[in-house]
Amino acid sequence: MKNIATSKQTAPKVGFVSLGCAKALVDSERILTQLRAEGYEFSGGYGEADVVVVNTCGFLDSAREESLSAIGEALSENGKVIVTGCMGATPELIRSKYPDVLAITGPQQYESVVNAVHKAIPPLHEPYIDLVPPQGVKLTPRHYAYLKISEGCNNRCSFCIIPKLRGDLVSRPAADVLGEAERLVASGVKELLVVSQDTSAYGIDVKYAASDWKGRQVRAKFYDLCEELGELGAWVRLHYVYPYPHVDEAVHLMAAGKILPYLDIPFQHASPNVLKNMRRPASSEKVLERIAKWREICPEITLRSTFIVGFPGETEEDFQFLLNWLKEAQLDRVGCFRYENVSDADSNALANHVPADIIEDRWNRFMQVQQEISAKRLKKKVGKTIPVLIDEVTPEGTRSSSEAVAHYKIIGRSSADAPDIDGVVHVTSKGRVLPGTIVNVKIEASDEYDLFGRVV
Repeated sequence: MKNIATSKQTAPKVGFVSLGCAKALVDSERILTQLRAEGYEFSGGYGEADVVVVNTCGFLDSAREESLSAIGEALSENGKVIVTGCMGATPELIRSKYPDVLAITGPQQYESVVNAVHKAIPPLHEPYIDLVPPQGVKLTPRHYAYLKISEGCNNRCSFCIIPKLRGDLVSRPAADVLGEAERLVASGVKELLVVSQDTSAYGIDVKYAASDWKGRQVRAKFYDLCEELGELGAWVRLHYVYPYPHVDEAVHLMAAGKILPYLDIPFQHASPNVLKNMRRPASSEKVLERIAKWREICPEITLRSTFIVGFPGETEEDFQFLLNWLKEAQLDRVGCFRYENVSDADSNALANHVPADIIEDRWNRFMQVQQEISAKRLKKKVGKTIPVLIDEVTPEGTRSSSEAVAHYKIIGRSSADAPDIDGVVHVTSKGRVLPGTIVNVKIEASDEYDLFGRVV
């Protein structure tokens, strides 16, 4: 089971499996918060749970298979299962394989999930407000949290079915987002990871309508939100940002130290031909110019992206264009996906699908190029002292039989490292450090993805 919420208290108990992206994780947190407010407890295993909720992912066929497998496991181990999330948008697919699930709801249908839980195991008593902490129930470690600012997406990329699953862009009022962020920081969160399907499009759907925040009117606009978040005293990391011109303004906030100098931008490809088939709202030439401008504004900026190789119609010439672009762009952090058809995606119908063996070869070549780039960029950090947020501190026995001094494995992240998707900083320290603290670390070595250093 993945991301299963736990509690020491007793019934009625809900088991929870959360699959998919950070945006789905936020959905899970909202459901758990509501259930906790109503007096429900959470089980760390299937056996102790009175019902199991599975929040599914349906973006890729491989993700659907993982979700179906999780549903089957929950049914086998518990027998009472409620399904929600992206796969809930295609209930017939779930019912055809697992007709015994209690209920199926689509993404963002929080009330429907809670109502299904009520039907399966009614709450024992009226809720008390102190059952839930002000920041709600979280599935992340205490010191960082995802902050979702909108739902849905207005883009129509040919390989993506998110708009079909989650609808068009719906932005949250700025005051709602800032109120949640403030509660999270007050609870001990040191890092806010801003997520949505298209973060830089925030507020377009509501024409940047302002809302009241502490006696001031704050617009639902990308820059305005970044500026306000930067005043809360936590690390603010931006994910899923399209390279629109107005993003330049936020880079100035990074240069001023208001938010982390980090941008996660899903470029997906560089070849104009492939980008056209993908229906991506960007061109490689403008992007390279924008990258150069960002680095001029904020030399310390870390750029992260994801790419797809083997997209239908991708020729060897297109792929070479991508490799050359990658060498010129010199991105810090990069992930690469092998193209696969997704049920209901428009790209399925495109001509000239690339054979699997060629896709695999291109993926390996892509990763080799990026590995070399990453190693060179990380090597430049050796000798520098940087702030590191500590994620894990685990004991590894004693230093010697005559010394009753515990030795600890310490893992942290710098401003260049988002949790789970980027590298880490391996830390040594003469003194004890605690998870959730920010310490200064002198970098002494590096490899292709990680840094190694000691607390100073």
